[in-house]
Amino acid sequence: MKGKVIAINRSEKKGVMKTPIGEGVFIEKFGLEGDAHGGDWHRQVSLLGQESIDKMVALGAGELEPGNFAENITTEGITVYELPVGTRLKIGETLQEVTQIGKQCHKGCEIAKKVGDCVMPREGIFTIILKGGVVKPGDTIEVLED
Repeated sequence: MKGKVIAINRSEKKGVMKTPIGEGVFIEKFGLEGDAHGGDWHRQVSLLGQESIDKMVALGAGELEPGNFAENITTEGITVYELPVGTRLKIGETLQEVTQIGKQCHKGCEIAKKVGDCVMPREGIFTIILKGGVVKPGDTIEVLED
């Protein structure tokens, strides 16, 4: 199963939309360099499919762009929320492992306020960085079999 990277997104604060960047440097046991969610914990990197964003647009959320749901990596062609915890992904130069599917949205979420709903709690996933490296739009996402 393969997908591709649509965008790399970063923010300096938690709870806000992220801004697309040209490429991301992902650091082992940390996450995306310069991102507020980076650190030594189980939710270093967040991924959300463009397909999930498109669902929100179809429901009347208006124009949405990569990063609007505060995801670090916007994907395409792979249903990320169906990947089981423990799945390993080769994304660009990195090796990542899925640690969590969805999350509880915090009160006062800027995304939900702006968009009316947040798809991230249902369809976003989180990974840790097992091997760091550069990821850029257009890179392949490969699901590794054990």
